[in-house]
Amino acid sequence: MARAPGPSVRLRLTLSYAAFLLVAGALILAVVWVFLLRYVPDGPIVTQGGLGSPFVPNRSDLLRAFGPRVAWALAFLLVLGVVGGWFLAGRMLAPLDRLTDATRRAAAGSLSHRIRLPGRQDEFRELADAFDDMLARLEAQVAEQQRFAANASHELRTPLAITRTILDVARQDPDRDTDELLARLDIVNARAIDLTEALLLLSKADRGSFAREPVDLSLVAEEAVETLLPLADGRRVDLRVSGDVVSAVGSHALLLQLVTNLVHNGIVHNLPDGGTVRVDTFDRAGEAVLTVENTGERLDPQLVPTLTEPFQRGGGRTRADHGGVGLGLAIVRSITEAHRGVLTLVPRPDGGLRVTVRLPEAGRAPSWPAR
Repeated sequence: MARAPGPSVRLRLTLSYAAFLLVAGALILAVVWVFLLRYVPDGPIVTQGGLGSPFVPNRSDLLRAFGPRVAWALAFLLVLGVVGGWFLAGRMLAPLDRLTDATRRAAAGSLSHRIRLPGRQDEFRELADAFDDMLARLEAQVAEQQRFAANASHELRTPLAITRTILDVARQDPDRDTDELLARLDIVNARAIDLTEALLLLSKADRGSFAREPVDLSLVAEEAVETLLPLADGRRVDLRVSGDVVSAVGSHALLLQLVTNLVHNGIVHNLPDGGTVRVDTFDRAGEAVLTVENTGERLDPQLVPTLTEPFQRGGGRTRADHGGVGLGLAIVRSITEAHRGVLTLVPRPDGGLRVTVRLPEAGRAPSWPAR
């Protein structure tokens, strides 16, 4: 924003200090006049000793002697106020220079810079600490977005490269089977569509651009389980759902996607045979809680926090036989955060994963700022 030039804060503080000193000095002199000089007579003062008595100054004599000293005193206070005020204002505003420098660096793209203002807590240091925290969050978000963009570009490029390879091989093969070619292209195209839809859903959850209403989590859990029951039967996974009726505030479609992703993740990352997935809903301390627990291989506790990263799985990068796009838990995390909830992943001692989603319960949810 273009602004007209104006006096600096340091200059204004300096003038304020100088004016304060002048006003204080003038008030002191006014007190001397009101409570002392006005009681001194202005005419000749004659003592009992007659004309040969010592000289006694009257009011005019005192004013003639007092006036020049007053002028010098006020001039001294003015100089002291300007010089001292300029120095004190510079000392007080020094933290703002560091804040301004950090802001300009951040605007130029350097988010790794920190102010780290030393000293005891005050308004400037509180502002500097808040600014450092903001830079840390921005740096983490930018790094995550860059990593996500790189991974998404790689994942989107893969089906396109496979499509080109299939078409190149088909052109060079005069005896190609058209039905087999179409089937392969259909599989690759379906994966690209799934990945694109997942990216769009993740973007929608991150923006928080959805209507909010009371949603019964128990009904959402039953709906997700019913949808994925054929997949569970095909993989011989025992799928169970139970719990109390509990309502959260949010989007029914997004919460359904959240539960579906968790249940789907529990089914496909399970034991080869005889595994289980259990879904529970209940109310705890004013929160709507959803838990999805599945059996499976033992997970490294250090690996579990990375499972919500885009394109990550327990075994590393997304390369598995179930056709997932590696965004399931990343979408779950984004939907949870968009609903002001908390997502917790804990490895089970016997193998598998326990996922807990805590959401504000309907009637106790905080106000939602407009976006």
